[in-house]
Amino acid sequence: MKLARDTWLVYQQQMRLMLRSRTWLLFGLAQPVTYLLLFAPMLKPALASMGATSYADAYRIYVPGLLVVMALYGGLFTGFGLLAEIRAGVIERARVTPVSRAALLLGRALRDVTSLLVQAIIVTVLAIPFGLSVGPLYVLLAFVLLALIALMTTAISYDVTLLVRDEASLGPVINTVAQPVALLAGVLLPVALAPVWIQRISDWNPFYWATNGMRALFAGDVGDPSVWRSLLVVAALAAATVLWSARLFARTVR
Repeated sequence: MKLARDTWLVYQQQMRLMLRSRTWLLFGLAQPVTYLLLFAPMLKPALASMGATSYADAYRIYVPGLLVVMALYGGLFTGFGLLAEIRAGVIERARVTPVSRAALLLGRALRDVTSLLVQAIIVTVLAIPFGLSVGPLYVLLAFVLLALIALMTTAISYDVTLLVRDEASLGPVINTVAQPVALLAGVLLPVALAPVWIQRISDWNPFYWATNGMRALFAGDVGDPSVWRSLLVVAALAAATVLWSARLFARTVR
């Protein structure tokens, strides 16, 4: 009970700090909107073999992948903010309060998840004039999956940050991991278009299942096995990474 209350207090404070600056929204949306407007319209011929007979079909396939890559990269790079707070002594000053050490991390993680969800909602709304059409309940379930992805990647980023503790090393480490993971998840183009050996490797990538689940939901196929498989896999991984992050944070930040 104390952990939940402390997490809520930290989350509120972090949200107030974030809302004082509008740059988080501007810079967070710049690249996704660019891809949405300039890259997605070129996908109709490439996706014709998957039944994309119109631009609306192309956006229905592309937008879920774009949202996953936003959660992937957006979450993995949140560690820089945590590292800046550690260096500035913000976390050190919070130690004198009775707030739970785990809550200091969880509140920040939930703030980052909220930020990514707001950006995802805006991108989804911007895709509607291009023909994207999806039921409200399917979108809601898709955003639940997206929140779990963002929570998992944010926790992983915090883990790496607490272990590396160096800006010069943090960026290359994250980029080295994120790029192949994103490509093998089929976020830009479905993995079904790739050679068989890439498809076999992708089967071991949890983000591949998450992307398939997102696309099934945007297609209105809630009964697709990839939906519930991705929800279970991502929820389990999110719980494991958050638990590890909380313990690592409580042990490291003393």
